[in-house]
Amino acid sequence: MNGTMAASSNRIMLGPLVAAIDQGTSSTRFLVFNAKTAELLSHHQVEIKQSFPKEGWVEEDPKEILQSVYECMDRTCEKMTQLNIDISNIKAVGVTNQRETTLVWDKETGEPLYNAIVWLDLRTQSTVERLINKTPGRNKNHLKHKTGLPISTYFSAVKLRWLMDNVEKVHEAVLSHRAMFGTVDSWLIWSLTGGKKGGVHCTDVTNASRTMLFNIHTMDWDPELCKYFDIPMEILPKVRSSSEIYGLMKSGPLTGVPISGCLGDQSAALVGQMCFKDGQAKNTYGTGCFLLKNVGTKPVMSDHGLLTTVAYKLGRDKPACYALEGSVAIAGAVVPWLKNNLGIIQTSTELEQLAADVGTSYGCYFVPAFSGLYAPYWEPSARGIICGLTQFTNRSHLAFAALEAVCFQTREILDAMNQDSGIHLSQLQVDGGMTSNRLLMQLQADILCIPVVKPSMPETTALGAAMAAGAAEGVSVWSLNPEDLTEVTSEKFEPQINPEESELRYARWKKAVQRAMNWETTEPVNNGNEETSIFSSVPLGFYILGSMFMLIGAKYIAAGQK
Repeated sequence: MNGTMAASSNRIMLGPLVAAIDQGTSSTRFLVFNAKTAELLSHHQVEIKQSFPKEGWVEEDPKEILQSVYECMDRTCEKMTQLNIDISNIKAVGVTNQRETTLVWDKETGEPLYNAIVWLDLRTQSTVERLINKTPGRNKNHLKHKTGLPISTYFSAVKLRWLMDNVEKVHEAVLSHRAMFGTVDSWLIWSLTGGKKGGVHCTDVTNASRTMLFNIHTMDWDPELCKYFDIPMEILPKVRSSSEIYGLMKSGPLTGVPISGCLGDQSAALVGQMCFKDGQAKNTYGTGCFLLKNVGTKPVMSDHGLLTTVAYKLGRDKPACYALEGSVAIAGAVVPWLKNNLGIIQTSTELEQLAADVGTSYGCYFVPAFSGLYAPYWEPSARGIICGLTQFTNRSHLAFAALEAVCFQTREILDAMNQDSGIHLSQLQVDGGMTSNRLLMQLQADILCIPVVKPSMPETTALGAAMAAGAAEGVSVWSLNPEDLTEVTSEKFEPQINPEESELRYARWKKAVQRAMNWETTEPVNNGNEETSIFSSVPLGFYILGSMFMLIGAKYIAAGQK
């Protein structure tokens, strides 16, 4: 009796709740927060399968992504019912997502026309090289004044162009005005608000700013950019703020609940870490690694290889805020690579244990440039290397080098950020799955020579999406006023090695990075008529011609001897 009374009184005490869909590269989560205390009440997670059909290609199944969202939602609601929490108290749902990942679907059937091309994918490298070669001075920053981005395989426009050029179904759907393009947020919101039966085709400013089709000054799709990539504007979603009611859930246990928050995952983490002031920054350790610094309401362009991106726009009538971003392609992604490809670990916790056993890489350096190098180099031709090996090197040293690689890459983007702003960060706020690795956090403090601060509630990305959803006009259950924001409890990792040793290790890392550069170029040499010729390589041409003459000569000699 008392247990039931306690449960029901708890239920009354909880007040309004807000949920978040966190659709990441490697998993989908659904989480429910208390709007007054920001406490995480319940959640469920489902892994997402990535496929690698060819070298450098990375794809995911859009239907599997959507199904994982429904599964996480159903399981979380079941868990809450078991906890005697009334799910009708969920007043809004926010969406946060892996950015840049590109989908095209048929608006009449609701069917995806191809797999989602994941942000890490490299199939567009030749397209990117061709585009850069066409620019004045072969300048990868040719569109940066409008987009804040370099021309790179990373962003959606080149992926969409590839789909239109290489997938017949996509090409036909575009011609017959049935195609819809979107990043993961658009696909989820469209599907959850009704799909082919009146689903809302929209995106938010943060996701739009990662496509290379969005003008970060006018805050809308740019006709000139669309023309540059030859993409029809009618297939693009409507751009909305990050905090407003987009539509209502049309099925499942939360039918009728508004979807009212939408932020790309890195922007959501910035909001979840409460980085609302100019100069505040956070670093998220997920599949990749992303350092974002709030620069306020005017975009700041980087001279040191960082991106200028939209941080958030928390309401239709609110100003947009911008961020400088350092993006690293491979961080947590080294773990499944070491596990599945090399077989040297079974679990991610084993990686920490192996590295801790030796406490050093023993001069071994690992540059995991599996998808080229992102910030600050933007070098798609780089490839991964492991160097400094001796007969003494073993798998534990390699495990340590893999963790160090994440920290060195963060150091590179932090250095670039400090150079751009002239103001050095005095500490680094961190979040993301890899922050549970305590050795990694300590290593990061040692390599940066500044303290690393980790919040005790690690789900800051989902929290950011929930905050945006709960604060939306028409929902208004979550206050974003500075005095109302909950104080976050955190743990601090102080540097423990001397700066000279840190600098020495960092200098050797930079040397290893140089070894990884210019490894793979895909742009073929043309013989004038756009056809690639085997004779366009002079040494190869001589070799083949010489071989042909030798074969012909041998044939005549053989004929003469008969």
